[in-house]
Amino acid sequence: MDSQTEMQGIVIVGEGVCEEVITRADAFGAVEAVFAAMARGDAYNFPVVREAIGHADALYGFKGGFDRAGLALGLKAGGYWPGNMDKGLTNHQSTVCLFDPDTGQLSALVGGNYLTALRTAASSSVSIAHLARKDAKVLGMVGAGHQSTFQLRAAAEQRDFEKVVAWNPHPEMLPRLGAVAEELGLAFEALTPEELGAEADVIITITSAFEPLLMADWIKPGTHIACMGTDTKGKQEVDPALLSRASVFADEIAQSVSIGEAQHAVAEGLIAAGDITPIGAVINGTHPGRSSDDEITLFDGTGVGLQDLAVASVAARIARARGLGEVVRLG
Repeated sequence: MDSQTEMQGIVIVGEGVCEEVITRADAFGAVEAVFAAMARGDAYNFPVVREAIGHADALYGFKGGFDRAGLALGLKAGGYWPGNMDKGLTNHQSTVCLFDPDTGQLSALVGGNYLTALRTAASSSVSIAHLARKDAKVLGMVGAGHQSTFQLRAAAEQRDFEKVVAWNPHPEMLPRLGAVAEELGLAFEALTPEELGAEADVIITITSAFEPLLMADWIKPGTHIACMGTDTKGKQEVDPALLSRASVFADEIAQSVSIGEAQHAVAEGLIAAGDITPIGAVINGTHPGRSSDDEITLFDGTGVGLQDLAVASVAARIARARGLGEVVRLG
């Protein structure tokens, strides 16, 4: 046995262990660090594969990359099975495969469902930490699906919010957000999208919409918006004109202009790829971020494979150190 992977074996970290070992703070730190590494050129994402497989109406694909700084190499394999809810399963299913960057050997298999929700929330909360006004008091939530509660909990840790205002196309789903707000000691109110835009200092959109839900004229000066739902060609959550009014930041510019919220503004000629700043540049201090209290900032969070590898690496490391999960010896 001449490698660390051979000596330690492959650690298999299931969904339950992931929930036990990794915290929101862990996810925030991992995502922030990998965004910074991307902006420095120390980490890069591989091309995304995403296919309709012609069975069970499923979309299946791969996201991967290599973080030289964090020595995370691997991929997330998985997708969306729309019929899973009827089977008592989560529609999104994924697994992260981590490899030893020195040998190419498989080092860990990590459940990706919980970690995907955690890393997506960490992404928007990183943007809030670095771009939202320090005196932000009202958090706006557009969307009330499974991911929304993760978003709300993570965002609430970044500013001293006093109130949550929310809208969802299916209003019967809003009580789940109200319950989390109450648990966090925050006032909660359901509003129309226009009312939400007029009141919120920070807005998170987390829907699967294919049309704008927030119009540019509804957003007040100084607002920070994290657009987290658009990750596919054709999806859309906000008015393209909003991106021309805002300072736009993204996890990865290439994905932002092709499958992210910026795809529509770019297609209409309202902005260009050169108008978008990697959030990692703000983290690294090479871009100042917000320049005034009246500036509207917008983060286009498309979701990149390196986020998955970053949080999965933390989960695998902690699980191995605590003797959790299952270890399979090689050879």
